[in-house]
Amino acid sequence: MVFNKYILLLLFILKAIIPVFSQPAPAAVENINYLMTFGGNALTSWGDDDFCQIFYCIIPPSQTGPVYIRVYDPDTGGDLDEVKGEFNTIVNFSIYGGKDCWSDTTAQVLNKTENFKNGYLLASKSFGIDPKYDKKWYTFGPFNPSEGKNVGKLGGRLLKIIAQGISGDDGNIYKYFLSTSPVENIAVEGGNWFTYKYHFRFSDDQKQVCQIYPFVDDKTISIQVSNFDWDNDGIIRIFSVAKNGILCNVSGEDDWVKREFPIVAEEKNSTIEIQFIKNQTLLVRNNNVVVIVRNQYGVSLPFYVIPIGGVPVYSPKIRMK
Repeated sequence: MVFNKYILLLLFILKAIIPVFSQPAPAAVENINYLMTFGGNALTSWGDDDFCQIFYCIIPPSQTGPVYIRVYDPDTGGDLDEVKGEFNTIVNFSIYGGKDCWSDTTAQVLNKTENFKNGYLLASKSFGIDPKYDKKWYTFGPFNPSEGKNVGKLGGRLLKIIAQGISGDDGNIYKYFLSTSPVENIAVEGGNWFTYKYHFRFSDDQKQVCQIYPFVDDKTISIQVSNFDWDNDGIIRIFSVAKNGILCNVSGEDDWVKREFPIVAEEKNSTIEIQFIKNQTLLVRNNNVVVIVRNQYGVSLPFYVIPIGGVPVYSPKIRMK
């Protein structure tokens, strides 16, 4: 019995520390399998509103050696990807550094008409149908951490990666890893990823629940949660230290919907959990979803794949006003 207790304690500790030392995007704690980006000629009703996804990786000051950004299944034409007719899609992955690759204004207003490609272009490659990359990793780099934008309040230097659908109408399904190796996934200790607009593929498994984690700063007094093209695939709930599964409005086909929630003092400088619970009676396949959270000024809040401060735990002692 004592031995079993020690095993359970060890498993609990490992579960607590594993997210800190792993840098996939999406991360294991989110329970999301893949990101998604459609070709530039796709219909938005397939679940991608703008055919472009922007992620930032955080490289901590302790990392002085080179880093690599690895993309799993970057081509559009294999088993994971979503075909419309025949595969004809090109998606470009580009990586930016320099002092202009991130700023409060251009990053958080999500204006893709200009400035979303600001910064110094470090690497770029376009992928179409290419079997050698199907369910395989492609590595960008090496990158010197000094090539990233130094943002002390975010915990290190930033590199930006943009996945943009150039042409075609199919869905590219992929994921990232921030690594210290060009040939395998070795985590950058203390690293993280974040995005201001999350495009992801929801699982077909009806037992699966996934979650994403926006961070609420001390200036936020309310948040507006928006989701696109949810397709009647279950419910969305909001959790925090003060919110215990409040229902969020859900969008229909090719449509945005939003709902505003107040933020109490105890929720400031903490993480909110947005939980996606799949439809239990009707199986919805290949559901692609886009989510944004904005504050009262219309500024987008970052989703960290490893939640800052950990997964929020509801405290019944904190009551909403």
